[in-house]
Parts: sequence; structure tokens; C-alpha cells
Amino acid sequence: MNTKNLPAETEFSDVTKEQLIADFKVVVADAEALVKATAHQGGEAIATLRTKAEESLAVAKAKMADAQDALVEKTKIAAKVTDEYVHENPWQAVGVAAGIGLVIGLLIGRR
Repeated sequence: MNTKNLPAETEFSDVTKEQLIADFKVVVADAEALVKATAHQGGEAIATLRTKAEESLAVAKAKMADAQDALVEKTKIAAKVTDEYVHENPWQAVGVAAGIGLVIGLLIGRR
């Protein structure tokens, strides 16, 4: 399989990245709700803090969108490489799929 087109791996798996993005979206939404809830609170310190929080949220959202785009791009590249491999080596792909199916069948049969 041709893997030289794949980007360098990071320390997180794709599942972990997806979960991190989902968790981060929840944190951002909660932070936005907090900023909106304190919108009617007075005081210069709160106004300054709210402005700083809004700026931080904007930066965090941009970084989150970039991370999500990178994850989608890596997934597309992996799918393309897999598709090319299967087209170049159809019998090997069938053999691997049959082997995986056999192993799964044996594991299910043990229960």
C-alpha cells in the first residue's frame, strides 16, 4: 500500500481527535452561554473579562474548525489510498476482508 501520501501521524488517534473536537465544541458552547448570561452584569472588570473571553472563544473556534478540516482531509486521503490499493490488489483485499470476517465470526461464535 502506498502510504507516502499520508500526513505524519500525531500522538492522538482519529477517534480521540473526533472526541476531542466534540468535547471542545461543548466547552465553547458552555462558555458562550456563560458570556451571554453575564451580558447584563455591570462593572468594568466583568466587561473586560467578557471581552477577553469572547476573543478567546473566537480564536478557539477558528482553531477547532482548522483541526476539524485537517481531520476530514486526512480521512479523505486515507480513503483514497485504500481505494487505490483495493483497485490495484483486489484479490489481496478480498483475502484480507475474508480473514477479518473469519476472525470476527470465530470471536462471535465463542460467546
